[in-house]
Amino acid sequence: MAKYLILIYGDEASLANGAPEDFEQTYKGHTAFGENNAASLEGGHALHPTSTATSVRQDSSGNFMVTDGAFAETKEALTGYYLIESADLDEAIAVAKQVPAPNGGVEVRPVMIFD
Repeated sequence: MAKYLILIYGDEASLANGAPEDFEQTYKGHTAFGENNAASLEGGHALHPTSTATSVRQDSSGNFMVTDGAFAETKEALTGYYLIESADLDEAIAVAKQVPAPNGGVEVRPVMIFD
């Protein structure tokens, strides 16, 4: 079995300005997703908006620069993730297709395992 990270992206403005009913529907969708995929689900969380992010970068001289905000400004930001275990990429994609992402989409990436 392999591990995959399902990264959830969404339009933060739509998420912040959406109707409470939209949030409730998405929340229920994620609850159902967790119930339906409990066997392969190893974890996951929603993330606070990119406005709460702190970026840390090291320059060529070894000094660190700490700045407020995410690394890049984009229309769609990383809003959450799920860590799953599945037999292969096709199975991981089948799970990813079930993730509620009404204001964006998802990305599936294999996790490197170092023995």
